[in-house]
Amino acid sequence: MGKILAVGAKEMRQILRDRRTLLILLFIPAFFLLLYGYALSFDIRNVRLAVQDRDRSTASRELVSSFVNSGYFALVGYEDSDAALARLVDEGKVRAILSIPAGLERDLALKRPVTVQVVIDGDNANTAATVSGYARLLIAEFGAVQMKTLLLAAGSPPVVIAEPRIWYNPQLRSALFLVPGLIAYISMITAVVSTALSVVREKERGTMEQVRMAPVGPVSYILGKTLPYLAISFTSAVLIVLAAMLLFDLPMRGSWLLLLFSIGLFLVGAQAQGLLISTIADTQQVAFQIALLSSMLPTMILSGFIFPISSMPAVVQAITHIVPARYFLVALRAIVLKGADITAFWQDLVALAIFATVAMGLASLRLRKEWA
Repeated sequence: MGKILAVGAKEMRQILRDRRTLLILLFIPAFFLLLYGYALSFDIRNVRLAVQDRDRSTASRELVSSFVNSGYFALVGYEDSDAALARLVDEGKVRAILSIPAGLERDLALKRPVTVQVVIDGDNANTAATVSGYARLLIAEFGAVQMKTLLLAAGSPPVVIAEPRIWYNPQLRSALFLVPGLIAYISMITAVVSTALSVVREKERGTMEQVRMAPVGPVSYILGKTLPYLAISFTSAVLIVLAAMLLFDLPMRGSWLLLLFSIGLFLVGAQAQGLLISTIADTQQVAFQIALLSSMLPTMILSGFIFPISSMPAVVQAITHIVPARYFLVALRAIVLKGADITAFWQDLVALAIFATVAMGLASLRLRKEWA
């Protein structure tokens, strides 16, 4: 333990002398959270809407009002001509058209099925899918309200009333889905890159030979190298969490102690991965490139941060099991959003511990092989 602390103290003094790097490690991640947090959003508001109202009744006006008052759509105007509507879409002046058929109010009064058409500009598939979901929901709610009103007016209570409830994120804010992923993404990159450069820096400066002559074993050297960067990365991760709570109203429904433990376990694995990279690379440039490729892309694509793992092909799903951010995201969302205890995600913490142990062991073996 004394050797580990000695190596850690030496590394910490070196980090403190480079205050510019220390500032980057501590505050740049929070800046990235601010940048990505506001730039990445699946929420779509104020979709420009044109209305083709062939019924011109009270019911049709109520349907249009339900679209406008939802906050998702902004009414551009009414238009009867199909050609004029197509031109509005082609020119990008509207993204959706609500076409209300003639006889809407009459058919509702007679309890006949009514088809309301919504035309959506599909040049952006993700936006079109989201807008389609909004439109389906609003039309369904309008139909349910109209039917309930007719049944009550006739003295017959509705047989079934739908009352959907959404747990943990009732407003369906994409920030509550994206911000935990950003925390994992930024923390992973910061920890891996900063640690990957540590051992390589010794190689480039020619001080690795001096380290070999010192009475320090590979394991003690690896652990000592990890401690300072672990402390800095942990502090940075906590700052990111606090910034997310302040800027994006990220809730904290679970245990702080459990959250800090999960962050620490995740960062130990990330530090071990960085150390393993530093034992493989010979220059800081190569180490930096490998660190980015092995941390940024898997965390962004294969962790469930943006793309659901369940929708991926079976082969890709199998690959995601070696991505530590996958397990950390499950634990982070369970603690922060759901307030769950450790029994809900203990398997994910075990997977993080296994990853950290394997990566640290491989880094020690690689370093021992170099020293032999």
